[in-house]
Order: sequence, then C-alpha cells, then structure tokens
Amino acid sequence: MAKKHNPRFIAITNTARSQIVETTVMHVKRQLDASEEFVLIDVREQSEWAASRIPKAIHIGKGVLERDIETVVPDTNAPIVLYCGGGFRSAIAAASLRSMRYSRVESMDGGFSGWLDAGHAIIEEER
Repeated sequence: MAKKHNPRFIAITNTARSQIVETTVMHVKRQLDASEEFVLIDVREQSEWAASRIPKAIHIGKGVLERDIETVVPDTNAPIVLYCGGGFRSAIAAASLRSMRYSRVESMDGGFSGWLDAGHAIIEEER
C-alpha cells in the first residue's frame, strides 16, 4: 500500500520536481550494468540504509546532504543520482543540490520501492 503524504509535503515535492531532472529505475539499472561513471547516493535515514540498499550506492542522509556533499563529491559537474524510499525526499534533495550549483544531479523516480518492485538486486543487512 502506498504511503499517504501530507498536502504541503506533496506541494514542496512538486515544486522541487519542476526544478530538477528525474530519471527512472530502469535507466539507473542500465547505467550500473554498463559501469557508467556516476555517484549513486541514498538519501534515506540511516536505519533504512542499514537495513537494505542498492548495490554501489553510498549513504548521505537528506538531513546532512548539504553539509557533506562537497566533501564526498567536490566536483559540481559530476553526475549524481539520488534516491530515497519513493522519490519524494530525493526530489527535494536534488533541488537543494541544484541550488548549490550541482549541474548534473537527478532524482530516481520511484526510489528504493521502485527498485524493489522491478526485482533488482539489493544489499541487505545480515541478521
């Protein structure tokens, strides 16, 4: 069942989406399979990241993204794909990076849920 989001959250997400480029799960999977050079960043909470994630992703939570991005990705022209649980938080995060002059940042529409729905491999925490 899809999560119901609050109206103001949807509004800020829609504003962000009008300012960014969104990509698809299929496109990101093709990029990974082709070993294309880009930085895949999981902006979900630490607990979400720890439980499971997309292979080759790095974690920079949305709450510290603006603080830490320049250390992790100093090149503002580097291709970056952000993802979250469903594509909402990553859209807002992508708009924030665009305002910091990151020119090649995209948000993965559908997020981690879309990745799982497509049946793609993930890394899971060992129990």
